[in-house]
Amino acid sequence: MVRSMTGYGRGIAALDGREMTIELKAVNHRYLDVSFRMPRALSYIEDPLRKRLQQALSRGHVDVFLNYKNTREDARAVQVDVPLLHAYRRALETICQETGAQDDMTLSRLARLPEVMAFTETEEDEQAVLQLCMQAAEEALASLCAMRSVEGERLASDIAARLGAIAEMVAQIEHRVPEAMAEHRAKLQQRVADILAGTPVDQERLENELAFMADRSDISEEVVRLKSHLQQVADTLAFGESVGRKLDFLVQEMNREINTIGSKASDLAIAGIVVGAKSEIEKIREQVQNIE
Repeated sequence: MVRSMTGYGRGIAALDGREMTIELKAVNHRYLDVSFRMPRALSYIEDPLRKRLQQALSRGHVDVFLNYKNTREDARAVQVDVPLLHAYRRALETICQETGAQDDMTLSRLARLPEVMAFTETEEDEQAVLQLCMQAAEEALASLCAMRSVEGERLASDIAARLGAIAEMVAQIEHRVPEAMAEHRAKLQQRVADILAGTPVDQERLENELAFMADRSDISEEVVRLKSHLQQVADTLAFGESVGRKLDFLVQEMNREINTIGSKASDLAIAGIVVGAKSEIEKIREQVQNIE
């Protein structure tokens, strides 16, 4: 199934007082470009998570937002700066001696003195956090890919409809070609007759020149190639995911062929059909830019 490059996925994993939330936001990009937003303490997660994303995705700019909570009792520790506490105590005793003030310093007041007590994060179990991260990542990836698949199906349906419209235009061009060539030949003969105005003409040479000009105006090869490209695009859409680059190339080739048809045909009716076909091809190109 064809997938879009645009999507959003969210995954949550929790175990033993640890909780990991991962959000994935993806938009168009020529290649796969992954950007992380996570706490610096969890930087060791970035490399394995990037590799997992590279396995699941082939194109698009993906922003990864990671939020981690640890509510375990052993997650934090309180440390007391004992030398600083004693220094405070001695200073307070000196104040009492010098001023005669009563010592009303309680335990709770001592604990509130600046920098006496400090909260610290205990060392994490990196393997447990990594497993939790990968679990959340799988859920987020599944959600992201599901959204991209739904959008990709919509894009594929739209492109298929436009392929059908272009195919009808190509059939109109093919139907018009013999008549257009006959009209072009007749016009050339008339122009030659008007220019020469009764002067004897080497009929064989004239026929050769007319045949040469008709050959230069022949668009049969371009029509065949364009029809082939249309079929290849349809086959590629049915093939599956990660086809964006191939589709982009095929659309360029379709545009090249339809431009050549327009320049070689020298027919007003065909030129009008070519304009419509180019418009449809351009719309396909815009849609292809969002396919993974």
